[in-house]
Amino acid sequence: MKNKLNLERRLYILNIALEAVFANKFRSMLTALGIIFGVAAVIAMLAIGNGARQEILEQMKLVGVNNIIIMPKDNSENQSAEEEEAKGKTASKKFSPGLSLMDARAIAEIIPSVAKVSPEVVYESVIISEGLSTYGKVSGVTPDFFDVFSLTLERGEMFNDEQLRDGKAVCILGASIKAKLFPNSDPIGQHVKCGNVWLKVVGVLQNRAVAADVSENLGISDYNNQVYAPIQTILVRYRDRSVITTSMVRGGGSSAVFMDDAMVSFSSSGSGGDGLSNQIDKIVVQVKETELINPTSEIIQRMISRRHSGVDDFEIKVPELLLKQEQRTKDIFNIVLGAIASISLIVGGIGIMNIMLASVMERTKEIGIRIATGATRKDVIFQFLAEATLISLSGGIIGIFLGLALARIIMEVADILTIVSPASIVISFGVSATVGILFGYMPAKKAASQDPVASLRYE
Repeated sequence: MKNKLNLERRLYILNIALEAVFANKFRSMLTALGIIFGVAAVIAMLAIGNGARQEILEQMKLVGVNNIIIMPKDNSENQSAEEEEAKGKTASKKFSPGLSLMDARAIAEIIPSVAKVSPEVVYESVIISEGLSTYGKVSGVTPDFFDVFSLTLERGEMFNDEQLRDGKAVCILGASIKAKLFPNSDPIGQHVKCGNVWLKVVGVLQNRAVAADVSENLGISDYNNQVYAPIQTILVRYRDRSVITTSMVRGGGSSAVFMDDAMVSFSSSGSGGDGLSNQIDKIVVQVKETELINPTSEIIQRMISRRHSGVDDFEIKVPELLLKQEQRTKDIFNIVLGAIASISLIVGGIGIMNIMLASVMERTKEIGIRIATGATRKDVIFQFLAEATLISLSGGIIGIFLGLALARIIMEVADILTIVSPASIVISFGVSATVGILFGYMPAKKAASQDPVASLRYE
């Protein structure tokens, strides 16, 4: 019975607090503004942080797990390095065969921490089939390429041992190539013409989107806009750049070859220190353990440098480390933004305390009447604390909707991925309630400590 009476008493006091809040709607709204903007800012900032984190995770999937990318350097870099070396008194011409299959095989055979090695040679070509044509890349790869980058087949089958060994004229299509050349038909068993070479389609890859900035910064190709063939097929049926011809020695080499009525353009991603082309355009090395990435990259650096006679004609990138560094930078940035947004909540709490203190002064006589008619000090504390909490909670609810709207606007206008998590909503709402209680307690305690006689005389 006593508990029931206490509950009814609390509900009655809560009703009085509600009436006091709604009796001064405009002031209550102004009081809640700090909480509203604070909660909205926290939700929006956390949404930006979650979006950035999701982008990093997606990029990590694109570059594969524990990968090291070895690429040739640009010709201009090598030439400038040679010019500087030639100025020295003891300068001597060094020969480098450039990046080759032998480098890839040496890495796979010698370094025990390496799980897979994927060499790649890329040509740009017009791709034709059944009267339709498109421009894309023809990549010579091994089956390890698809494992390293976690690429899966939508239909068809992978290259078999015979096709790899004998350089058979087969290929696997990227999703975009398939959509352009075979929009309404099954490409499996059909043929596509790349240059003057006809390749039989044995598989189609699942769609894999790659952002342009990721492709440029991390050396990742657009997987969808490529035709994949066994690397021996490309070297035998197109061109093996490690084979030196008379015209190349005389300086008549060309980066493009005309085959009948079509042109195949060879990737000029780098060249050796002697000016000859690299046999392959890229080597991707997958390391067994994340902890072994740094030591493995150092070993690869020394190994290839020796194989290239000390010529600095290649570079090594560790995408995962670059992405983790980028993620740490973004995390620090998001923490700073979150801290700034949280200050708004504190400022909002101080605003609630100030308004409630002013309200106590204004309602001194009301407080005296309530105490004189039987209200206890606990009742007065509960009333004013309830008012502060109601203002804070209402501000928190409005702030949540405003934060969701801000996150959406940021994503649409600024083209920044934002992901609002339920945890951010719960945390921001809980913080707003806590702020109301903490900053509302001091005014409530001051109201309860009023002398009823002095309060009744107060004008």
